[in-house]
Amino acid sequence: MSDVVLINISGQDKPGITYALMDILAGYGARVLDIGQAVIHDTLALGMLIRIPEESRNAPVLKDLLFEAHKLELQVRFTPIEAGDYDQWVAHGGAPRYVLTLLGRRVTAEQIGRIAHVITDQGLNIEDIARLSGRSGLHEESEQSRACIELTLRGEPRDPDEMKARFVRISEELGVDISFQADNFYRRNRRLVVFDMDSTLIQQEVIDELAAEAGAGEAVARVTEASMRGEIDFRESLRQRVAALEGLPERTLQRVAQRLTLTEGAERLIRTLQLLGYRTAVISGGFTYFGHHLQRRLNLDYVHANELEIVDGKLTGRVDGPIVDGPRKAELLSEIASQEGINLEQVVAVGDGANDLPMLKLAGLGIAFHAKPLVQQRARQAISTVGLDGILYLMGMKDAELPDY
Repeated sequence: MSDVVLINISGQDKPGITYALMDILAGYGARVLDIGQAVIHDTLALGMLIRIPEESRNAPVLKDLLFEAHKLELQVRFTPIEAGDYDQWVAHGGAPRYVLTLLGRRVTAEQIGRIAHVITDQGLNIEDIARLSGRSGLHEESEQSRACIELTLRGEPRDPDEMKARFVRISEELGVDISFQADNFYRRNRRLVVFDMDSTLIQQEVIDELAAEAGAGEAVARVTEASMRGEIDFRESLRQRVAALEGLPERTLQRVAQRLTLTEGAERLIRTLQLLGYRTAVISGGFTYFGHHLQRRLNLDYVHANELEIVDGKLTGRVDGPIVDGPRKAELLSEIASQEGINLEQVVAVGDGANDLPMLKLAGLGIAFHAKPLVQQRARQAISTVGLDGILYLMGMKDAELPDY
């Protein structure tokens, strides 16, 4: 008998199974080389890789396990492992490790199947699959529902660009988000999350709301869209749009602030981050008045944005001070991280526009959120199907572990 044996056990889950089996193995001095368990709908799948010591190799170890499994109404299978195969398995443990997160309103067999096809073509192996979202009822699916699974992969993709392109096609065709990231030390140790404000943390573009108050809504909205798509320089677009606000009464800012609405999942995300000790910041090409309004509402740690110039209670149509554009956003992110003593790999940045790309690229985890096509293509990660709290899944968190707000 080989001294290394793979044991697979399945059946109805119940208390005491692990104790009963381990008690037998302990009596023979067995060493546990690897172990894993999953329970789906009260059905157990338990795997153990054990080494039987030389003095027990002729003892009835497997016979006793088989008898105990029968008593517990479990199925058991033993597979001897040759020493060379075991050594090869150990060596494979040094292969690069990645995590693929599949996120959407629901998860389907077609989504998983097509993703698995890409994984196989790229020479990667699926080591583990776990559900991160909570259990859902058969009739609970809605516009606010979330479903997420996480696949742990080993190996190195043969063609990362082709793999990403195929994942993008699957995302577009099946309405699902696919995140692929290295499973390194930093992935579960982020410490700072930085948000764009307009169309990210809030649903509106504030400049468009102000322009509507000034009677220039349609013209300004066109410039905003072109800017977010990267078709016009952000600085120039901001000057054009702010100029349309000349003469607008300062009191209008308060009226606009009061009707701003948070993006789906924003409050749950930020409360969770703060409970876990994360620092939070807004770095926006919008305006400080509205950033501070959100800071008070959400208890944010930092706000950096553009300052509207106001004279005699009216907007002048100019910005006071340097403009917060794309490069400045990246600089501010770096400054906050340095001030907090945080490695840039520990920073999460979230935004939707072309002017967010510099900070998305600088952060360890940069996420294009419900972004324009150009931004989705250039950002390393994207979320387009669910709310902001979907970011928690990309950070490796499970619904079962989080407070229920």
